[in-house]
Amino acid sequence: MILRDRIAIVTGAGSGIGQAGAQIMAREGAHVIVADINFENAEETVELIAEAGGNAESLVVDVTDDRALETGIAATVARHGRIDILHNHAGAQVAGDLEQVAIDGFDKSWSLNVRAHFMAARFVMPIMRNAGKGVILNTSSSSGVLYDREMIAYTTTKHAVIAMTRQMAGDYAKFGIRVNALCPGWVDTPFNAPFIAQMGGRSAIEGYIAEKVPLGRWADVSEIAEPILFLVSDRSSYMTGQILVVDGGETVV
Repeated sequence: MILRDRIAIVTGAGSGIGQAGAQIMAREGAHVIVADINFENAEETVELIAEAGGNAESLVVDVTDDRALETGIAATVARHGRIDILHNHAGAQVAGDLEQVAIDGFDKSWSLNVRAHFMAARFVMPIMRNAGKGVILNTSSSSGVLYDREMIAYTTTKHAVIAMTRQMAGDYAKFGIRVNALCPGWVDTPFNAPFIAQMGGRSAIEGYIAEKVPLGRWADVSEIAEPILFLVSDRSSYMTGQILVVDGGETVV
């Protein structure tokens, strides 16, 4: 098991990609702190991990609440003595172009998709720096490297995550800390509900994906979990400041 005995925090781990990432880390030996704003979702992930023979605990937290996030991370360090992996995954998708997007929706996107990643990394960095090692993985999106139809809040924040990731990586490599970003493409989870509604329903989005994605289909969450494992494990030990795009080829056309 390539993550044996490592302590990993995964935000937004109560469903979708975050849940799949938490599960694969636990499968490979990590003790996973399942951080999610929803208690039931967090507990579901913990139960799935336990049923598979892994180790996990839930951390119910609103990652946009600085004090609550800092307290949760401090409690994790107090219990386990270290944090080896932080996967900043919690995020939101808000639809609309420049004139249509709700201002509070744009602000929510920035707070959750960028600022919460920044704060969680800020809180774990002294722990990792003192240990002389650590891995931070920030979830961006294929929307962070290309145009996404009438999704200005989402694309702005996801581009920002990439810039932030590169800056963190450059600043902290000398302390043995690696920071990379994952850019998933179309993954079949409830996360896509705002865009599906904007497109006019499930059949419309299926047609859009068939046209725009060379592989012609959604990804399953399991197909994103494996790249997550690569990025948080020693399999990517000489990789930092990089952006891994997993999008069925969408960005090559």
